[in-house]
Amino acid sequence: MSIISNCTATAIVDAAAALVKGDLVAFPTETVYGLGADANNKDAIARIYKVKGRPVGHPLIVHISSMAHLDKWARDIPEYAIKLARSFWPGPMTLILPRTGLAKDFITGGQDNVGIRIPSHSIALALIKEFEDQGGLGVAAPSANRFGQVSPTNVRHVEIELSNYLTPKDIILDGGQSLVGVESTIIDCTQSAPTILRPGRVTPTMVNDLLDTAISIKLKSKNSKIKAPGSFESHYAPKAKVYLSGSPNHGDGFLALNSYPTPEGSIRLANPQNNEEYARVLYQALHLADTMKLDKVFVIPPEGDDVAVAIYDRLLKSETKY
Repeated sequence: MSIISNCTATAIVDAAAALVKGDLVAFPTETVYGLGADANNKDAIARIYKVKGRPVGHPLIVHISSMAHLDKWARDIPEYAIKLARSFWPGPMTLILPRTGLAKDFITGGQDNVGIRIPSHSIALALIKEFEDQGGLGVAAPSANRFGQVSPTNVRHVEIELSNYLTPKDIILDGGQSLVGVESTIIDCTQSAPTILRPGRVTPTMVNDLLDTAISIKLKSKNSKIKAPGSFESHYAPKAKVYLSGSPNHGDGFLALNSYPTPEGSIRLANPQNNEEYARVLYQALHLADTMKLDKVFVIPPEGDDVAVAIYDRLLKSETKY
């Protein structure tokens, strides 16, 4: 495993070549870091599942560089999905669409649909574009962490999580801190109207304003026939126990907007000024709790109909179940 901090054009060419050869490349996106493999290489995809400890059959998202490649992977694309793509791609949104024959069962979890995304991070786009130029068709990439754990938003998180599982031929590209901080919004576009399966930076209000319709939200997998990444009830969890109610004792971690004072004796993990900053530092704070070997973290989630919806979703899934 090599970590490349200076992502030059040559480094991008080499990383794309590694994907073509069937190796894994962890790379930055605007949401979180992803662990990428050739979406058409069954053996490489199997390695993603092994490295992550991910349940077999849990679908992966295919990353492409432009809408020009969308019809290679998806068919029967509704007009509202095209409108969403034109408005929010490149960006933190994944669309679930009916799959073509190119999207195999080992990518889709045996479903008749596939998740597609065009990330906006410059390194991610450069890598995917170069991979396509070298003959690839798409990069499958879940978050670059062990399954169920806190997603990585910087290269150090990736190294801590995966260094014991990657080979010397695998590559980690360092693109700094992720700017969004929570995973992409997942929108089911297989029916006559869209449904949000996982909230993110592209909010229900943004979708409603664009489509002039009330979008529904189904956050738990049992409420939907479609399996989507991040739909397990327990996910995004640090080793520390997370509580969304109660008060911290001396030595416990604490996370809230800066308008909330730090309870006496507790350890402030982050001091976000607003909801967008809260999303950006959320996983950093949870990683820090584990680095400090804290037993408990008490969190006050932000309020609102913006990215606060995604933050609450992640916190609810990371919360310690009594």
